[in-house]
Amino acid sequence: MQHGRTQGSFFPDSEERCSEEEASAETMAPKKGILERLDAGEVVIGDGGFVFALEKRGYVKAGPWTPEAAAEYPEAVRQLHREFLRAGSNVMQTFTFYASDDKLENRGNTQRFTGTQINEAACDLARGVADEGDALVAGGVSQTPSYLSCKSEEDVKAIFKKQIDVFVKKNVDFLIAEYFEHVEEAEWAVQVLKTTGKPVAATLCIGPEGDLNGVSPGECAVKLVKAGADIVGINCHFDPETCVKTVKLMKEGVEKVGLKAHYISQPLGYHTPDCNRQGFIDLPEFPFALEPRILTRWDMQKYAREAYNAGIRFIGGCCGFEPYHIRALAEELAPERGFLPAGSEKHGEWGSGLTLHTKPWIRARARRDYWEKLKPASGRPFCPSLSRPDAWGVTKGHADLMQQKEATSKDQLKVLFDKATQNA
Repeated sequence: MQHGRTQGSFFPDSEERCSEEEASAETMAPKKGILERLDAGEVVIGDGGFVFALEKRGYVKAGPWTPEAAAEYPEAVRQLHREFLRAGSNVMQTFTFYASDDKLENRGNTQRFTGTQINEAACDLARGVADEGDALVAGGVSQTPSYLSCKSEEDVKAIFKKQIDVFVKKNVDFLIAEYFEHVEEAEWAVQVLKTTGKPVAATLCIGPEGDLNGVSPGECAVKLVKAGADIVGINCHFDPETCVKTVKLMKEGVEKVGLKAHYISQPLGYHTPDCNRQGFIDLPEFPFALEPRILTRWDMQKYAREAYNAGIRFIGGCCGFEPYHIRALAEELAPERGFLPAGSEKHGEWGSGLTLHTKPWIRARARRDYWEKLKPASGRPFCPSLSRPDAWGVTKGHADLMQQKEATSKDQLKVLFDKATQNA
């Protein structure tokens, strides 16, 4: 597992450290835009997964996964932004995942805030923290219940337009259409985002098999670029290894037809080699028992190097990614970026801080080869290493995926429970 740099190669003494924030404060130069950075070959570090991180902290409800915390608990959202910034993130993505009106009111989900209030609050929080360092603000939209329920292209685009109006008003730096299982809906989103004149990134939550209609990753990428996306790639649903593999297929597809794009990878922070086409949402551990699958910081360094070597320059994470994971990406790519994140002040390279430990056998672990070669135990002697994913085989148009404003009824739940028992 060689990551492309040698022991002690880029961790200066504390007085010589140059953080992103310090570099920004010293120069006071206007921030470069996302395309300016990528066109210059710079590495852009994304942030991590807000809905999972904030659910664990008690600010997001699992199930709807909606981001009303931006308006309801702004300090919690602001703090997580700050932790990602300190860890090395160049992008503060607005906490607007699933912040479309149709999702906010889906299946009896009650709200104290309007979609506009949530989107505006999320933009303000992201901008406030981004301006504490050299970070950009990205306004994000994601897949909608309306598309799953076979609403028209006009209806779905109107939903995106309502969110985008807020992003334009708040003058975000660029836009992201993220977490799409069907490339058709992602194309619609990109077409609406492109009307703003701002740079557009588009990420699908698919693996090497393609989207849920069987469109290959290469073909998906071509469709997105033709729709107007400047940056294309993958986020969520799969682990880093699978996402990098899929982005490579997207890159090959784009290059084959003579088009150009930049590439982004924002995978899960979990090992998911046993996923099927639907990704980790089909794993029996989703969402409350995924912790044994969490990647270590050393796994993250391997991911960062592999993504970079694949030609991906926008490298971040999604569900399961905590700030220390983002710090690992920034540390691995510090030679390419030219600086370490502020968070590295308290983190020695490859465990070098362990030389200060009182126990000699712990001090003996202060070396790269120990952590690179370690195969962590789960501590669960009766648990399997892999799971058997659910495979209900339903996607857009299937009766089971038709959405509703009303809460799921007991009769509807009984049907689902019976089906799950039969499939077990």
